[in-house]
Amino acid sequence: MDPEELEPRKRQVAVKALDPMSVEELDDYIVELQDEITRVRQAIERKKAVRHGAESLFRK
Repeated sequence: MDPEELEPRKRQVAVKALDPMSVEELDDYIVELQDEITRVRQAIERKKAVRHGAESLFRK
């Protein structure tokens, strides 16, 4: 079995139509996206910490 087959498949992110949005709505959308980026970065850091812990355990 190919290791790539075990990886989750990348899914397409739904793209919002920006033309009908007002400037205020676009500003709000940016804030939402920034919040999501922060959440994803935090998840990455947690996963890196777990990986680092596992690597430290198995290096001994």
